[in-house]
Amino acid sequence: MSWDPSQYLRYSGERLRPALDLLARIKLAAPDTIVDLGCGAGNVTALLAERWPHARITGVDNSKEMLAQARTSASGGGHEWIEADIAAWTPSHPVDVVYSNAALHWQGDHARLFPRIFEWVAPGGVLAVQMPDQFSAPSHVALAEIVAAPRWRDRLAGRAKPFAVLPIADYFALLVAAGAGVDAWTTEYLHVLRAAEDGVHPVVAWMKGTAMTPFLAALDGEEERAFLDDVSGHVAKAYPPLADGRVLYPFRRIFLIASRLIR
Repeated sequence: MSWDPSQYLRYSGERLRPALDLLARIKLAAPDTIVDLGCGAGNVTALLAERWPHARITGVDNSKEMLAQARTSASGGGHEWIEADIAAWTPSHPVDVVYSNAALHWQGDHARLFPRIFEWVAPGGVLAVQMPDQFSAPSHVALAEIVAAPRWRDRLAGRAKPFAVLPIADYFALLVAAGAGVDAWTTEYLHVLRAAEDGVHPVVAWMKGTAMTPFLAALDGEEERAFLDDVSGHVAKAYPPLADGRVLYPFRRIFLIASRLIR
């Protein structure tokens, strides 16, 4: 699946808010090692490096395009960039901070994944995760309905992935069972999205950088435009524009801080 860093960063300010909120809740003063799991375009990796300038940071992502952008966004320091499947990759040594912003919802079987990732955390370290919990929102329901519609299902239905995000209490139980001290919470942000210059509905422009990526990769030219128009028609009913063209987009996210206690 090919990612477009420029499209993803179109709403970079709004996307950074949860990353900053997660970062603010990590209480470690000077971790030596950090993994940014699903580092994407590297804009959050740069924030990790700014907070902990002496840490050795490894950014892991499965997108060549995103990693190319990351090398520019978070240049300098001793960063290491690894192209890998984040569900299968494992660090060679325990890590003080395993940080993952808006990445793990793309992976399956969270009941196995989260305890496995927590195993990487060194004594006194933390696993810090933020994921969208937006899949029952009108935007994502509309996208699923269009993908399953007769016009598109033969072409696109095979690219639909059932998202594996669990109820937040399940993550608490999984991580406590793995020996973690857990701080878990949810936040719903009210994003005020500016009108897109190309006329695409702002919520659709947002999703073009994330949820729509697997489907747009299978389309080009007139087909892509037709698909965007179909999704926009459904989305616009749920998210009507304000008088100035901006759109209010409520967006819910799950946050987890799992600490490895020193015994």
